[in-house]
Amino acid sequence: MSITLARTCAVYDLADVQQALERSRGRSPELEAFYERMLETGAERFVTTPSSIRALDPLLEECPNFNEVLGDLARYLRLAHAGQEGQGRFNLMPILLLGGPGVGKTHFARRLARIMQTECELISMNALSAGFVITGSSASWRGAKCGKVAERLVRGHYANPVVVLDEVEKASGSSQSDPLAALYQLLEPETACAFRDEFIDVELDASRIFWVLTANSTAGIPAPLLDRMAVYEVPAPTPEQAAGIARRIYRALLRELNLAGFDDSLANGVLDRLALASPRDLRKTLLDGLGHAVANGRGHLTASDIRLRPGPGKSRIGF
Repeated sequence: MSITLARTCAVYDLADVQQALERSRGRSPELEAFYERMLETGAERFVTTPSSIRALDPLLEECPNFNEVLGDLARYLRLAHAGQEGQGRFNLMPILLLGGPGVGKTHFARRLARIMQTECELISMNALSAGFVITGSSASWRGAKCGKVAERLVRGHYANPVVVLDEVEKASGSSQSDPLAALYQLLEPETACAFRDEFIDVELDASRIFWVLTANSTAGIPAPLLDRMAVYEVPAPTPEQAAGIARRIYRALLRELNLAGFDDSLANGVLDRLALASPRDLRKTLLDGLGHAVANGRGHLTASDIRLRPGPGKSRIGF
């Protein structure tokens, strides 16, 4: 997939960094080193836009149960290409993907970053109890360091990385340390362009970050945050979609493992068994199935090769 990488933008002001470095002299060697790195790497970062309006089509084939969100993203991409000489900005508002475990929410976000040819930062919000993971901690604290947003923008190569907040509804906090508090600024482009990480205390332009939040439900997510996002209910794949996903993964595994002698089709009985597995488990289930087939001297899969993982609370005990 060809990607336009010609455009760049500054994510911070070098003069501000230089002044901050002078102020930090003799106070914090770690902070001084961070400022020096910012000056060394410079402020310019790539801003990527897929070069084709059909760039998202492969993802629709791979994740067909995400057709609603992909339909909206495709329209935003068309808007970007409608700009002068096709160089418009790919404006992506934050999205919240709702769905049960295993429907492929995190996988989708990672694949989207790959198609956009940008970086992906995954932050697990499960049991996260402190906002400094996102915003950094004060340089006056022992062991202080910058947050994930600043680290990605400073150490990375792109101004528009995909940042995934996984299981956001499970974040917990207190009135003194709310892990979601920073999102009120970061999810709004008008305020995200002047984001200050507590550790480095220099304005960063975080307005081009594409935020993808995942959750099982909206319970526990404040209404003002929901208002800042496009919310999508992601269903489990239909049987037909699940069969298509299984076929693509199976053929990819045959190429990856160089199993040229294997039948590249899957029997209906095999597909029926695979339909019971979640998208997250399909690759491992098929890999295990191929191992069983090879062990039994066969060049094709049978339904008996598909050994499904037990559900939660149903662990197997062998004797």
